[in-house]
Amino acid sequence: MPYRSDATPARNPGIDTLRGLSILLVVLHHLGLRLPLKASLLGDVVPARVLAALNWNGYEAVFVFFVISGFLIARHSITRWGSLARIDAAAFYVRRGARILPCLVLVVLVLSLLHLAGAADYVIAREGQSLPRAIVAAFGLHLNWYEGRTGYLPGGWDVLWSLSIEETFYLGFPLACLVVRGERLLLVLLAAFALTLPMTRAALHGNEIWQEKAYLPGMAAIACGVLAAIVSARWTARSPWFARRLVFTGALALASVLLVEGWWWSWLGNGTMLVLTGAVACILVGLDGTEGMPGARGLSWLRSFGRLSYEIYLGHMFVVFAVVAASKAIATPAEWSFLWYVPGVGLSWLLGAVVARAWSLPCERWLRRRFARSARRPAAPALAVD
Repeated sequence: MPYRSDATPARNPGIDTLRGLSILLVVLHHLGLRLPLKASLLGDVVPARVLAALNWNGYEAVFVFFVISGFLIARHSITRWGSLARIDAAAFYVRRGARILPCLVLVVLVLSLLHLAGAADYVIAREGQSLPRAIVAAFGLHLNWYEGRTGYLPGGWDVLWSLSIEETFYLGFPLACLVVRGERLLLVLLAAFALTLPMTRAALHGNEIWQEKAYLPGMAAIACGVLAAIVSARWTARSPWFARRLVFTGALALASVLLVEGWWWSWLGNGTMLVLTGAVACILVGLDGTEGMPGARGLSWLRSFGRLSYEIYLGHMFVVFAVVAASKAIATPAEWSFLWYVPGVGLSWLLGAVVARAWSLPCERWLRRRFARSARRPAAPALAVD
């Protein structure tokens, strides 16, 4: 991974592309739940397997996000502090909070106002659920558990389940690094945790929501990303040729899971998720060893989705509900419903770009300046020379 002179990691176009693909699949999934491509004219001309891959890989895409998140945060931490054993926990929390909280606060505020206004698709009306409890669950990082107990929340709230898993992991991550300290032991523990993914999913089969949104499977995927980051940071002897082959192999495995997932599940069951996370880890390690492998031409739009992935993820349901409502308002025939995907995807990107530029990134910069501990002491004055 290339780095700037101030030790801040430069963006890797390949990783941005992978992240962009993931957020695109999430948006397509939530559109597909309401405007399925199979029911449109595309169902007559596009293979069903391709349409299924476009509409029904949202859950898998979130696990791709988990691996990428673990990789990038651990990789940046190694670069910033030299090793995970020397991680500055307070500075780590400030950076995570500055990135996560501004957008989360804004989304929860808007969702709460829409609920109070009685807006369709935003009212929390299921028995056993309430707005105050949803707010507590969102900020208390247990919205996934809350849904597992009470049922699905409206779509705008529901997307916060993955944030509960991710940020719970990162609350304990720096402390675990400081306690374990030995890198080899940390590698063993991370590998063991990553390998539990199929078992933890299988153990939770009694509750469909909780099986999908429980802490341990998602954390196992994040651990896989952290493991890949440590390996990548210490593996300096790899050749560009091998790195590219690693990317190709991982991409092939990932594509096979997304396109013929049914075959994998019939063969490996829950082990399919381990194939997916391992494939993503291979891609990331390979990309990290290619000196920022140039982004493919024509995919700059997808890379921009990757750069805005957090803002798009938290905000895209507002667009999805608006697009679906517009489709119903003009009585769009089912066979032409696929046309709404263009504004759905485009407006999701636009909303994410506006929020990032006007709110989340300025807030992030301010919070880091305001709360970051001074890691650099003022330089001592130079001695005068007679």
